[in-house]
Amino acid sequence: MDQPTQLGRRLPGAGGGGMSAPTREEMRRGWCPSTLKPMETGDGWLVRLHPPGARLTPAGLRRVAVLAAEHGNGLVEISARANLQIRGVTPESHPILVERLLAEGLLHEHEGGGPQRLTLVSPLAGPSAGGATALPPPACGGEGRGGGQCRRASHSKIEPRLSALPPQPSPPQAGGAREPFIDAAALSETIETHGRNTFGLPPKISVIVDDGGSCSLDALACDLRLVGIAKGVVALGLADRRWHGPLAESEAAAAAGSILRGFAKLRRTAPDSLRRLHDLADDALAALTDLPGIAAPPLRPAPRRAGLFTMVDDRFAVLIGLPFGRCDTATLDRLAEAAAPESDIRFSPWRGPAFRGLDRAQAERLLTLAQDLGLIVSDDDPRLSVQACAGSPACSRAEASAMADAARLAEAAADLLAQGVNLHASGCVKACAHPSAADLTLVGRAGRYDVIVGGTTRDKPLATLDLPVLLARLQPGQDIHARLSQAVRKTGPRG
Repeated sequence: MDQPTQLGRRLPGAGGGGMSAPTREEMRRGWCPSTLKPMETGDGWLVRLHPPGARLTPAGLRRVAVLAAEHGNGLVEISARANLQIRGVTPESHPILVERLLAEGLLHEHEGGGPQRLTLVSPLAGPSAGGATALPPPACGGEGRGGGQCRRASHSKIEPRLSALPPQPSPPQAGGAREPFIDAAALSETIETHGRNTFGLPPKISVIVDDGGSCSLDALACDLRLVGIAKGVVALGLADRRWHGPLAESEAAAAAGSILRGFAKLRRTAPDSLRRLHDLADDALAALTDLPGIAAPPLRPAPRRAGLFTMVDDRFAVLIGLPFGRCDTATLDRLAEAAAPESDIRFSPWRGPAFRGLDRAQAERLLTLAQDLGLIVSDDDPRLSVQACAGSPACSRAEASAMADAARLAEAAADLLAQGVNLHASGCVKACAHPSAADLTLVGRAGRYDVIVGGTTRDKPLATLDLPVLLARLQPGQDIHARLSQAVRKTGPRG
């Protein structure tokens, strides 16, 4: 394929300066796309939108839907990292789309190779509307192991408080909110500032900031995890295998920033082998911080991923799931039009929009509309337990039509999904939709699927099957059904 003619065009950037359109190298397979640097796919360019503060108003979401229809193919997605994506953009339409997004204040991106959005928080975190206020960067940061003395001093004050705490109560199972331990939304924005000022971070690095409230993010994988474990107190997990702390909430961003800078410095010596924190050996992980080691915080019950929620300020939120993370722009526009104008919208790692700051009547009307549109409004919807990438023909690398097959797979495996099985249909080995292990992983291969039980796309398959045979063997009494039932009874469902 020839290089697109618009790749040399200058695009507007923040502050009135110029920003170059992406080079062909920047659009290679595996590139982490953004709005300014899209990814070339089978159905055009994929543009990943990063709005200011990772939130939109209903009016802003309506404008995004209109622009996506005008300059893309009319399909939008929400990724597993809660990013909004526009599909089918062309070399000709891309510069116009970017200009409109910038002019209307719908885009906040920086130039460079690092992550555009580093952190992931609960879609219910923070105040209902108006936006969280970022904490000022603490003065005790520093390069390398940085800030160890400052954090050790505060640890001596925190440790007696933690030892006197009663056991943490289990989060409620109903839709009510539990008071969070920390302000995750504000903390994440301060960490974003550290990330933007750290050279050499890989585009896909991920930091989860979990307030310790009802909407647990325990099941989501990341490089660095900050979890509220008591009022104003944070535990810090590296690659989900080493835990450090406790530290004060006011110092957590500096600690995270120091770890990110230390990792970036290591990565500059071996960029090909050190892609994420989990690539580091335990001793190298431990050297990234001076905080003492602690036991991992106890896992919390899995959160509800769709439906009606009461927020801590007594307003309501509605989490809606897009089937397999995708819908058309008309559907997105109808949701935004029906939302209360004063509400705000976040995006959920369960691949849907979260409408916040509603009264009860507004929330119930929005849920009814979403249900009428065929979207996911209940946590027991089997489609929530199926992750699928775009597949062919939308992705030129895919070897199977994963997105198109996902609905048939969800229907065939409905009783397994109800037991807690999760299913990942991937068009190729890249595993864009779900990089972690799943109870059942299907990998496209020349129009068929490699079948992997309890593993990732890179594990050895037990068989390679075409779709009709696979659907038949997922039925009760068949071998794959039996293996999955036995596995989930023995170990419980994967996150």
